[in-house]
Amino acid sequence: MSDPLDAIFAALADPTRRAILTMLLEDDMAVTDVAAPFDMSLAAISKHLAILTRAGLIAQEKRGRVKWCKLDPDAMRLASIWMQGFGQFEPVNLDAFERFLAAELDGA
Repeated sequence: MSDPLDAIFAALADPTRRAILTMLLEDDMAVTDVAAPFDMSLAAISKHLAILTRAGLIAQEKRGRVKWCKLDPDAMRLASIWMQGFGQFEPVNLDAFERFLAAELDGA
């Protein structure tokens, strides 16, 4: 995906990735701690984390033997700025935005 917004919205399209972002709002977390609440393998969580990292939504760093994840708000800011261009959605109502996109796709 060449457009950063494409990568951001593709990453946000998955409920697991949105849940991970919500968890990271609190604090940095080790990958194993991120994986703990989910009923999926560590490899599957790692794939989700890779998508979030490529989209710029999180950063990962190694501290000793542990890989940590940290929220990076700049990418989310870019998406928020883009969505604010749609005045009818300010403040951004994601449910309304989803209905708008569904209607546009059905009409296409």
